[in-house]
Amino acid sequence: MREIISIHVGQCGNSIGYKFWEVIVTEHGVNANGLHCGEDPCQLKGINVYFREVDNRRFVPRAILVDLESGVFDAIKEKEFGRLFEPDSFIAGSQGAGKNWAKGYYSEGLELSSKVLERIRKEAEDCDCLQGFQLVHSIGGGTGSGLGSLMVERIRDMYPDPIISTHTVIPSPKVSDVVVEPYNAVLSTSSLVEFCDTCFTIDNEALYNIGMYSLKKKQPVYGELNHIVANTMSGITAAFRFPGQLNGDLRKLAVNLVPFPRLHFLVPSFAPLASSLNVNDLIMQIFDYKNMMADIDPRKGKFFAVGAIFRGKISAKQVEQQIIQLRYKNGSYFTDWIPDGIKTTVCDVSPIGFQKTATGIMNTSAIQEVFKRIVTQFSKMFERKAFLHWFQGEGVDEDDFNVSEFNANNLCDEYHIYEEAEIESDEEGFTSGNEPKGQQP
Repeated sequence: MREIISIHVGQCGNSIGYKFWEVIVTEHGVNANGLHCGEDPCQLKGINVYFREVDNRRFVPRAILVDLESGVFDAIKEKEFGRLFEPDSFIAGSQGAGKNWAKGYYSEGLELSSKVLERIRKEAEDCDCLQGFQLVHSIGGGTGSGLGSLMVERIRDMYPDPIISTHTVIPSPKVSDVVVEPYNAVLSTSSLVEFCDTCFTIDNEALYNIGMYSLKKKQPVYGELNHIVANTMSGITAAFRFPGQLNGDLRKLAVNLVPFPRLHFLVPSFAPLASSLNVNDLIMQIFDYKNMMADIDPRKGKFFAVGAIFRGKISAKQVEQQIIQLRYKNGSYFTDWIPDGIKTTVCDVSPIGFQKTATGIMNTSAIQEVFKRIVTQFSKMFERKAFLHWFQGEGVDEDDFNVSEFNANNLCDEYHIYEEAEIESDEEGFTSGNEPKGQQP
């Protein structure tokens, strides 16, 4: 079995993480006591990827919940599936991060990190064949950004080979109560670029628009937005957890979707958000910007690679035919130097409440729009040194801000360079990518 350890950091990470477990627990037929009560044998075939079996056939999540204050844990323990988690899985600090990246990375978070790493070590030792880590966090607050960045770096140092995948919530002024979110987000970007293998970007701006325009909510609340994210995460991980016509894991996903190590920021999408659809409609919806979890217009960039996960009683042949037609008709939106950039997976097990669903995972150069938006907000405050003393008081200096801003801008430049790269033919008839100078393919 290829196990995945989930780590939820901060209030947002734990809230989304609980919703994720709520969804997949139901899919695997596990009740609130951890006992399997389903009738479908497929529910147990891949259950050990995310669950650990303990005495009396009881299943507990392979999860570690981390926060610098215990308030969110009290709320989780009171919920229906709160007692599924083992007591040792909850690791809380005595003080919050105060929405400050530096407190999560240097002071409060640094003190808590050793406890988290020890718990990760115990979980890893219980695995037969660890495939990787799944970290859920937001980079707008202090704990998710600061401690989340620290944990990514420490996990990479301890476990250099397993895949590190993050589900990262990007801040937005529309869904915000923290003025220093741009600082926290840009300071986190360097760690995400250097130490992660895949990063699923979940943009609060896009979630807000989905809630407003697709779900027709006058004022979307966090619970509704978290449920959308949980369904998307369930779709991404379905091929790991259930048998299907094609099976995958975190490494196969990364190999198919990440052409260059630093360009691993992926945009997920989910369909249907409302009524049931046929296969062609599902495909069209996952490529529709209104269903994407990042506030981008994919027509302003190019797709490097795309993954499409279909769930339900769906013909793989029909999926392939529709994908080939879409690729042919929209060739100008795909890079020429990746000839077969769309990979599909079909999982026979439908999610709860749906007959058929599709989850898209896009690696597109249009993601630079999200980082440009954050860097623009960052630069406006940093030019005037606004709120800087709160970060300097915890050990951050101006050089750290300058380096983080440079790294974020450099990431946008890389996406732009590879977007403009074209295919050149040499004299022997082979084709080679027109790589930008100084970059390794």
